[in-house]
Amino acid sequence: MEILLIEDEPSVISLIERGLKGEGHHIHVAMDGFTGLKMAGRHTYDLIILDVMLPGMNGLDVCKNIRMANEDVPILMLSALNQTEDIVEAFNRDVDDYLTKPFKLDELRARVNRFSRRATNRHVAANTISIDNLVIDRDSKSVCRGEIAIVLTATEYRLLEYLLVNKNKVLSRVDILEKVWSMDFNMGTNVVDVYVNYLRKKIDHPFEKKLIHTVIGMGYVLRNEN
Repeated sequence: MEILLIEDEPSVISLIERGLKGEGHHIHVAMDGFTGLKMAGRHTYDLIILDVMLPGMNGLDVCKNIRMANEDVPILMLSALNQTEDIVEAFNRDVDDYLTKPFKLDELRARVNRFSRRATNRHVAANTISIDNLVIDRDSKSVCRGEIAIVLTATEYRLLEYLLVNKNKVLSRVDILEKVWSMDFNMGTNVVDVYVNYLRKKIDHPFEKKLIHTVIGMGYVLRNEN
């Protein structure tokens, strides 16, 4: 993971760098609040490790400003403050985790590895789209319905992907022609209907629940009708 460490204690920086670089993480360091905030705004990180007591701007205010621009980046706060009200205040600023100093390196590694697994799961989710038990893996260009792998031609795949990205939305034949075929077309062509029929034979016909639906006079929609 790409980790931004906002911390002003050289001994803590050294400890974290030694402990996390060995796990394959890349550590970027800012030693004051303003620099950390600037780096967080200019670059994309998988995790921000943020001290509370910082020169220039304290960690709580840094967190508040980061959250105004980025609601998703995980923030792990470090602090020597261990009173309940301090921890509650940190979570009220939308930190994801809180670790009190002094901490054991193994505990920090465990928490960072948990965020690493979440980042991996987010990546998988972002590259997989689905409806009901129909799933497209956009990285491998593979399709399955339940446990059954479905083999599609390149054009069938593009058509299914377009329908699935726009699931529950009625798409006209013109929309589909423009987005899937990306070429000039004859308004009288029935190529969309032909390929929708091809898809139905592979995606719907072998299964009880049908996902591809015709909306008479309007086009087609991929949706889960219970």
